[in-house]
Amino acid sequence: MKRSILIAAVLLAGGGLLMAKKTSPAPAPNGIELPADFADWRLVSASMRADNDTMRAVLGNKAAMRAAREGRVNPWPDGAVLAKVVWRRVDMEEWSTASVPGAFVQVEFMIKNSRKYPETGGWGFARWLGNELKPYGQDAGFVKECFSCHQPVKDRDYVFTRPAAMPLAGR
Repeated sequence: MKRSILIAAVLLAGGGLLMAKKTSPAPAPNGIELPADFADWRLVSASMRADNDTMRAVLGNKAAMRAAREGRVNPWPDGAVLAKVVWRRVDMEEWSTASVPGAFVQVEFMIKNSRKYPETGGWGFARWLGNELKPYGQDAGFVKECFSCHQPVKDRDYVFTRPAAMPLAGR
């Protein structure tokens, strides 16, 4: 009897956890919300920054992936969204010459909408920090910092990412 009660309690507790409502992170100060499905997007490219020892996977929504495959990235079309997922770079324990993602740092987004974001080259910017996905910036003016950083690649539609060549793409 005690065992049956224990099993029932565990099942009820587990069911309660499954039914617990997931909460979304707060929107960025400029109103951009974290795309719920970004972790399912496809890989556009990868990079590493030596100045802060981070690794990055750049993901794209369907519009971005279509544009990358077709070579329409200068300019990127409206509707393209790029997500940059950032981790600290660490040496792989089993093979020290290899680098692997360590602690999660942040996720950043660039959303192409030339009508909505004309003052920032047609791009909306957003960033969430750490595992708690805390929105970056005190107010909507944080985008000036983002846009300023992207000035060196103005001639590439303000995008640092170069889509990686996929040898079997389109076959």
